[in-house]
Amino acid sequence: MIKFLDLQAINHQYKAELEEACARVINSGWYISGTEVSAFEQKFSTYCGVNHCVGVANGLDALILILRAYKELGKLKDGDEVLVPANTYIASILAISANNLVPVLIEPNEHSYNLDAGLLEQHLNPKTKAILAVHLYGQLADMPGILTFAEKHHLLVVEDAAQAHGASIGGKKAGNWGHAAGFSFYPGKNLGALGDAGAVTTNDAALATMVRSLGNYGSEVKYHNAYKGINSRLDELQAALLSVKLRHLDVEIVRRRAIANAFLNGIKNPKVKLPIIKYQEQHVWHLFVVQVEDRANFHSYLTEQGIQTVIHYPIAPHKQRAYAELNHVSFPLTEKIHEQVLSLPISPILIDAEVQKIINIVNGF
Repeated sequence: MIKFLDLQAINHQYKAELEEACARVINSGWYISGTEVSAFEQKFSTYCGVNHCVGVANGLDALILILRAYKELGKLKDGDEVLVPANTYIASILAISANNLVPVLIEPNEHSYNLDAGLLEQHLNPKTKAILAVHLYGQLADMPGILTFAEKHHLLVVEDAAQAHGASIGGKKAGNWGHAAGFSFYPGKNLGALGDAGAVTTNDAALATMVRSLGNYGSEVKYHNAYKGINSRLDELQAALLSVKLRHLDVEIVRRRAIANAFLNGIKNPKVKLPIIKYQEQHVWHLFVVQVEDRANFHSYLTEQGIQTVIHYPIAPHKQRAYAELNHVSFPLTEKIHEQVLSLPISPILIDAEVQKIINIVNGF
């Protein structure tokens, strides 16, 4: 069986470095908000090209805290509307509704699966105050187009960069396009911790300070709580491990792109719709997602042939029980995507023979 993602094998490559990082934290005697977190925040902000990085507990908290911080700073208020792609993972929308803001779902571009800047205008009204641009599957959204629209209408732009570590346009990386960005370091991400972890990046010092305070019980000074915050901090151990993994991220991205190019050039089955990209640097291939009308049989066929695949994501957010108030709304393209997409293995540890085997089996469907 070719596994979809073999995390044990991925992390085994860096076993000695990871063990040294663990030992360093254990021996330090300091496990929360110490030098490892500060060091990783500095390294990741430099990597993204931004002035500030704030470590948090996970990717959802990163988005929630950004929007909450904007409320505390007076830039958002209850009932404001946030434009967001309808076909995103539900976390993007949860972050909006968790802040008593209103998610306005928009059909994606049919080729990139990301926000279509050309559709934003028709959803604009006086309550529209922000755009949550999701870089789905590892491909940067049309940030130049989105920012042009946002600047014209004085809207905040937040990036959901949970799947796009290292993706860029014109050398400008994910996390450095919007007013702020939320990252996830869930173990399966391109930059994955060995547990849950996340971060906020921004060039706005006031926002960074507010996010850090809100994630620390609403406190900037110990036992002095200015806000009704939460506990959402990146811990020392995960920060140390992430510093190790960050050193190897660009090499892994190169390998992911090589595998993706092999798939794009080698898969010729007309039943399988392949991803479409404009620029190589724009996509870091967190996922290689194909679209197949007969997905159920395709999924079964690949499984029988020894290829493990995953469906990201089988149910659209507006069809989830959690958003029953949206269940009646129709988003045909979004629904089609959720009914037909399937992710092929694209782990950076796949060898060429395995990549060719996947191509041959897909072509045989």
